[in-house]
Amino acid sequence: MRNKNITKLITILILSGLLTAGCTKNFEELNTNPAGVTDEEAMGDFALVSAFLAQAQRDIIPETVGEYQLGNNLTSDAYGGYLAAQAPFVGNANNLTYSLVPGWYSSIWVDRYIRAMNPLYRVEQITRADEAMQDVFAFAKILKVSAMHRTSDKVGPIIYSQYNLPNQADEIHYDSQEDAYKNFFLDLDTATTILKSYQGKEVSSAMKKSDLAYTSDNYERWLRVANTLRLRLALRIAFKSPAQAKVEGEKALNPENGGLLESTDDNCFFSLSVDHPLNIITTTWSDTRMGAPIESILGGYKDPRLAKLFAKATDPVVKDQYKGIRSGIDIDAKSRYDNYSKMLALPNKMQFMVASESWFLKAEAALRNWANAGIAKTNYETGIDKSFEMYGVSAAADAYKNNATDKPIAYIDPKAKTPGQNDVKQGSPHLSTITVRWEEGDTQDRKLERIITQKWIAMFPDGDEAWAEYRRSGYPILFPVVVNYSGNTIPTDPGIRRVPYPEREYNSNSVAVNEAVSMLGGEDNGGTRLWWDVEDKKL
Repeated sequence: MRNKNITKLITILILSGLLTAGCTKNFEELNTNPAGVTDEEAMGDFALVSAFLAQAQRDIIPETVGEYQLGNNLTSDAYGGYLAAQAPFVGNANNLTYSLVPGWYSSIWVDRYIRAMNPLYRVEQITRADEAMQDVFAFAKILKVSAMHRTSDKVGPIIYSQYNLPNQADEIHYDSQEDAYKNFFLDLDTATTILKSYQGKEVSSAMKKSDLAYTSDNYERWLRVANTLRLRLALRIAFKSPAQAKVEGEKALNPENGGLLESTDDNCFFSLSVDHPLNIITTTWSDTRMGAPIESILGGYKDPRLAKLFAKATDPVVKDQYKGIRSGIDIDAKSRYDNYSKMLALPNKMQFMVASESWFLKAEAALRNWANAGIAKTNYETGIDKSFEMYGVSAAADAYKNNATDKPIAYIDPKAKTPGQNDVKQGSPHLSTITVRWEEGDTQDRKLERIITQKWIAMFPDGDEAWAEYRRSGYPILFPVVVNYSGNTIPTDPGIRRVPYPEREYNSNSVAVNEAVSMLGGEDNGGTRLWWDVEDKKL
């Protein structure tokens, strides 16, 4: 039976990778095990559950290089200021110049539902009523929130509470983003309540087989991940819904609920089954380079982490400098920027959440006077310490934290094709004046800028979070595009706010997707702000 199950499992994984049907309709087909493995057979060695969970973990941030490039690298990695493409894709009328390419941004929706939401739904159905597998049920809940908040933070309203619940007209309705967030918090309630009851217990075989991050040496780590995720989402809505944010944030901060990520040992990375997609995009495909904001901010601060992330340029014009590309500029050929700074190779694991983020979240929570948040300055400096430790440069941390002189530097591109795209100089409103050292006498907004800027550095290369935090807080200060082909639908400054829904939703779920657009409060384009993305961001 074991060999037979393995054969069937291979079939499942192959079929799940080749699904091309609509991802939010025909759920019975999409969620039925195509190889016919019964729940009883699956529970024999937990092969089916662990396979579904492995697939989901490896698609929260896609490990498949094509999906990553379209859904992350050519959207959030660039919009968040980390990376930029040196190739003029689609005649340079593409996502980076705000001529959004439907075949690119549709992958954000389609792949996340097929490769994450579908298998997680299946796991929930298998484990929901099984008392012996409530730990796995809780784990699936955490993964589902992790995957789908990233989807919602890119598009807005999503199919979440109504997933696989078509009405009589075969329509699948959306949650508004406000309701989606409420459901995220409810699912985290379920997950943390369960995991708290498992604290101190021996980890189950099913959980050990399913966990690609910690190999489940204990349950406490995933409880800390869930609480840190809750704090992340609480702060995401803090400008829009401060009362709800405070309730959820203080729930995460309450030490009786299991704590947050604290040490670098808590850092959460998912093991990959292939090479990291950014390694392939950087080297094999030669399609991405360092973004200009990295050069400006890390270069300006003389940040020792820069040398851990990127190689110096080999282009004769900027040889032996760390030189990035400004995103959304006039590019004629890949050769113009191909020898600017490349990313250094990443290990064969995907960064999901790191402890340094947790400390910066606590620093902002302290600014907001949330209970159990501690002292903002202490949290901020600990966040820097944890990030420096992660990169093996702890010896430089004290000098860095006390640097009250250096600021982000002007960006100059000596190879710019179009005059004007290289003139981000000192005095520009798009160049930050913030230093590293904590200044207790600064305004709340300058303190927030300092926290978010260091969090932005520490979270690299998680472009999803970088872009979301930029839209949410306005920080760090990023350079606007020079070329804007959006037809006045996306503002050049402060930049793109979201990506549209895929055409397949309009073709197969038109009533519901039009209802979702009405929830946006604007057109289905890149210029419409999400629910939590408010214009007035004053603390």
